[in-house]
Amino acid sequence: MPAVVDLEKCDGCGSCVEECPVECISLEGEGDEKHAVVNAEECTDCETCVDTCEKGAISMMEVE
Repeated sequence: MPAVVDLEKCDGCGSCVEECPVECISLEGEGDEKHAVVNAEECTDCETCVDTCEKGAISMMEVE
């Protein structure tokens, strides 16, 4: 169950990028379009990003 970013809530602050222990999150876009992207193949489901995100923009979601 990798982390999934809600683009409507993500403001691109980068706190999740800084805190991810496996460095599987990056920021894409610029200005108002900047947002976090999770590499689902590298995500270990630790939920550090979920706990770190003050906007509540990251959640764990089962991928089919």
